[in-house]
Amino acid sequence: MAKAKKQNRPLPQWIRLRTNNTIRYNAKRRNWRRTKMNI
Repeated sequence: MAKAKKQNRPLPQWIRLRTNNTIRYNAKRRNWRRTKMNI
């Protein structure tokens, strides 16, 4: 659960600069109401 909490954050801004804005947002972002993790 701690790992999932760490993963649930937006993209760092320097990665957007490095990839020349091809990645705009974190595709694996999880919302605590929308998606339930199977714990």
